[in-house]
Amino acid sequence: MKMPTLTHLHPAAALPGGDITLTGEHLGPALTAEVAGVPALVTLARATSASIRIPEGVLPGDITVIHDGIASNPLHLDIAVAMAENLHPVANPAVDALGNVYTTLSGNRGQQTPVSIFRIAPAPEGVIHELRPFVREILNPTGLAFGPDQHLYVSSRADGTVYRVSATGDAHIYAEGLGIATGIAFDAAGDLYVGDRSGTIFKIPAHNGSGPASNAFVFATLEPSISAYHLAFDSRGTLYVTGPTTASSQAIHAIDRDGNATVFFRGLGRAQGLAFDASDNLYVAASLAGDRGIIRITPAGAATLVVSGNNLVGLCLLPNERAALATRDAIYEVRLVSTPSP
Repeated sequence: MKMPTLTHLHPAAALPGGDITLTGEHLGPALTAEVAGVPALVTLARATSASIRIPEGVLPGDITVIHDGIASNPLHLDIAVAMAENLHPVANPAVDALGNVYTTLSGNRGQQTPVSIFRIAPAPEGVIHELRPFVREILNPTGLAFGPDQHLYVSSRADGTVYRVSATGDAHIYAEGLGIATGIAFDAAGDLYVGDRSGTIFKIPAHNGSGPASNAFVFATLEPSISAYHLAFDSRGTLYVTGPTTASSQAIHAIDRDGNATVFFRGLGRAQGLAFDASDNLYVAASLAGDRGIIRITPAGAATLVVSGNNLVGLCLLPNERAALATRDAIYEVRLVSTPSP
């Protein structure tokens, strides 16, 4: 019998429960697999390719396959590790200048949870992250973003309000009357943009007053969403927007400074939270050609799956080529190496 040989895996990172594809030689039926020494389910096996499901509870490590008792060469796989669980994110987490990650316990619409926002302290690899309550009494916290003043801003889809939160966790109303407010993002000038599930993108010019802003206006209008709008700016000041609809092939919209919307990319399933890296590669929680996870789209529009995983709703990029990924009930950390734009 010939030794099974692995030459490539795709994608290079996955959450527990995600699927990856291996390519190589001498694979075939009756194949078994191990990830970091833990048996893994082989969902498909052919002579030159195999699909493997990542088991729960494994750490980053090597993946090998075994055929007729002969083990293959190992390939390294980056596996997302849980930072905090028993949460309820519905959009992107946010990260501050010190590396603390913020996420929500959002609850069902109209449900008041004991804690609205948690703060997750950074920790060395292999060390358990510290999870602390940060904000209480915001009903249905949804979108999170840090403003130019380094304060955390939070939207509430329950009452159409955006709150400004101090470093000690005290929340005050920043803007009101914003529909079913979901995703939020700041531009370089400090103006705040808020996505309303009805399809409205509001713009709130920066203001330094102590009371709520009174000058919000409609910046752009898109198709209503079945869950939430998610917003992010690229380095040129273009606003990118996702909003899951009932369509099977959904679009990412690009909105210029004058509020004119065009389609940047079409062909995703249930596209949700998104973020840009320093090279203007766009990362979005979505499915592509049936593969669910984090999709990277270059400025030229080339899309590829970079993290495999289910139930993802958003992400934020961290230092040292890492990312915090939000699922429906947890925050994970994973290595996410960027590639240069073409």
